[in-house]
Parts: sequence; structure tokens; C-alpha cells
Amino acid sequence: MKEIKKNEGSVYGDENAWNAFINQIKDLNPTKTFILTDENTKQHCLPYFLSKTQFDKQPEVLTISAGEIHKNIATCVTLWNKLSEKGADRNSLLINLGGGVVTDLGGFVACTFKRGISFINIPTSLLAMVDASVGGKNGVDLGSLKNQVGVIKNPVQVIIDTEFLKTLPKPHITSGLAEMLKHGLIYSEEYWNNVQHFDVFDKIKASNLIWESVLIKNKVVTEDPFEKSRRKTLNYGHTLGHAIESYFMDVSAKDTSKKELLHGEAIAIGMILANYISHRLCSFPKKKLDEISTMILAKFKKVVFSTEAIEEIINLLIFDKKNSGGVIYFVLLNDIGDYKINCTVPNDVIRDAFNYYEKI
Repeated sequence: MKEIKKNEGSVYGDENAWNAFINQIKDLNPTKTFILTDENTKQHCLPYFLSKTQFDKQPEVLTISAGEIHKNIATCVTLWNKLSEKGADRNSLLINLGGGVVTDLGGFVACTFKRGISFINIPTSLLAMVDASVGGKNGVDLGSLKNQVGVIKNPVQVIIDTEFLKTLPKPHITSGLAEMLKHGLIYSEEYWNNVQHFDVFDKIKASNLIWESVLIKNKVVTEDPFEKSRRKTLNYGHTLGHAIESYFMDVSAKDTSKKELLHGEAIAIGMILANYISHRLCSFPKKKLDEISTMILAKFKKVVFSTEAIEEIINLLIFDKKNSGGVIYFVLLNDIGDYKINCTVPNDVIRDAFNYYEKI
């Protein structure tokens, strides 16, 4: 059985994962069990989940609307009220079945209800498998600002079953791939070279790459659970990527032509920009910069940024969680797997990075 054991919570993968899940339920012996999912996952994934599990009493299903726009405190309030109305107590269990929105928000709801109840993450998207469900970050957005409210606490268990990926549309597979590519850039050139050829239809190879991505993230998080040093590398491409994602989430903006980007689509742009900035400030090799940019753009659609949009995105950087005292910190690379944290970047270099992206 593929397994990662930690002081708090374990991650399981492969065909034996469901045995571990069933044993965990028996050990917890919850007074009440709830499944949190969204409308799409309920339709496409809940039947398979129920077919793989055994409950003495069928859990109650709590359903939220799908999409990042619903990852907010209002949704949490609704769920806290539903849990209270349905008699949930401190010995209840919340099973988060879904993508990153469900695991992020569900973990936060569990951590705060009755000052904390047990929760299990069962990611159904590639993004959630390799990123959102592992590492203990739970939280919600504040308006269009990403992950501004939250806590760090691991689920008691994470179950990874790649069968769920069969339900995903191609853009969501590609979105998750962005985080795997990031793991390669910050950790290992060997993994970077391998993950470029990720094919969800090659189940064995895909499962191995997903598991290796989980191992990379787990190693980083275990070394630095509260993001004092090395864990910051997991934010590579995210400083600008999150600002780009927030910009396209803001439906109140004047630019009505904007179309919301998936998380991985924004992070892919953020990585190209971060690679360029790394080239300018840390001598990241120009040949690798261009090769990586070409590869990413072969998988992710290119986005057009107006001068006004770039300035709005730069202004949004002040809300990045890694900032301290108004100073915006970036993670940059000297080379693949050779990182540098707590870097400051002049705005003119950021503008040059967007100019590089435009001309690729």
C-alpha cells in the first residue's frame, strides 16, 4: 500500500486505500458522519465513493454550489448552521469529497465547528490530489482575494484514488498539472523532465507521477509545516499567479470581457513570469527559461493583458499572504531545484516579465 504516515494524519493511495479508509472510520467511531461535496461531484463521484465504502449508518450529504466564487465565509456559515441543525457534535466526522474548493473550505469548516471536529479529505480533482488536500492548509477567500482567512491543520486521513480523474474535463486535468510542474521546478530536474509527459490515460504512469508529486509536497511540508522557510517554495509562481487569479475573479471590474481563469491556468502564467524574473535577478538560465515557457504555453492557453490589467495585478500583490510589513516577497530560482526565498522584485521587472510573456 502506498502510504505516508505523519504525526497527525496519513495519506493513502492505490487500490488498497479504501481498506485504510474503512479502518479509519472504525477507529474514529464518529457519533455522526457527514459528507461535504459540491453539485458536480455529487453527480459524478459520490456514487463511486459510496460503492467503495462501508458505513453502519449512511452519512448525511451536505452539498454546496460548485466553483471558487462560493469558497467564502457565507458558505461556511450555511454549513455551520446545517451541522448544528443536524445534531453534529465534537465527535462527528466531516468527509470532504471534491476538488480544492471543497477540501479547503471543508477543512476550515471542520477546524472551526465546535472548536474542531475530525475531517478526512478525498480529493476528486488532480489539483486537489497533488496540492489542496495535502499539507493542512484550510481556508476561504475574502471577496476576490485568495485564501485570506484560514488555519493550518491536517486531516486525519487523505485518500487518493485516480479513478476519480475519469470524471474531469480536460481543462481541469491541465489545471492540476500546473502544480505538478511547479513541484518539478522547485525540487527536481528529473521530476520536471518526467512530469512534462503526464498522460492521465496512462494510468500506471499517471498514478506514479501523482504519488511522487504528493511525496515532494509532503517532504517540504514536513520540514516546515508553518511556512517559515522551505515551505515557501510551494508558492513558486503563486505570488503573481494568485494576483492574476484574483484579477480575473473580480466581476465588478470595469473590464467586462474578462473570463475567470482556473487556478492552474493562472499559476502557469505566474510560473512563466517567475522564471523570467528569476532569469533577471538570479541568473536562471535563459535557455531553460525559453524551453519551459514554450512547454507551458503548449499546454495552457495564452492570455492577453492590457497595460491597465498589469497595473491592477501589481496592486493586488499587497494582499499576498507571504508579504510582511507591506514588503512583497517572491520565491525565485537560481536553477531548477535551486531556490531562493524572500526575494523583493522591482515593479519595472514585473512589467518586463509581462512583456516577455506577451512576446513568447
